[in-house]
Amino acid sequence: MSRRKARIIAFQALYSWDVSKSSLEDLLTFTWLQKDSALSKENEEEVLSDNAKEERTFASLIIAGTIEHISEVDKLIESHLSDSWSMDRINKVTLAILRTSVYEMKFQADAKPFVVIDEAVNIAKDYGTDDSFKFINAVLDKIGRDESKK
Repeated sequence: MSRRKARIIAFQALYSWDVSKSSLEDLLTFTWLQKDSALSKENEEEVLSDNAKEERTFASLIIAGTIEHISEVDKLIESHLSDSWSMDRINKVTLAILRTSVYEMKFQADAKPFVVIDEAVNIAKDYGTDDSFKFINAVLDKIGRDESKK
């Protein structure tokens, strides 16, 4: 199973939830994913493979958990922003990556912060703005250090 793919799916779902106010139920059916991937008969088998099912299960856990704990996640992010930043100023893609990563770090007992941060940085390099990976790294590193002290 590729946890990276699951994390990408999760951040995309959180972005959709934030921008279009999609319901959790709609997000967890993954019909939006099939439309985006232009599902055809040739790749239908791949999408329905065991790996894809495991990826969707892990992504579902992150999506549902992040939305369920969104107030706590957002407060944690906001408390680790520098004085010149506010939540409203954060790009929606960056915010979705931060939210899913913070959820994993805080609420997933088996998540290793350095792995979550590394994945978030790499996802930001692929999907975010030019320097968003630096911002994500800084915020998540602060949160990781503070959470490890508890």
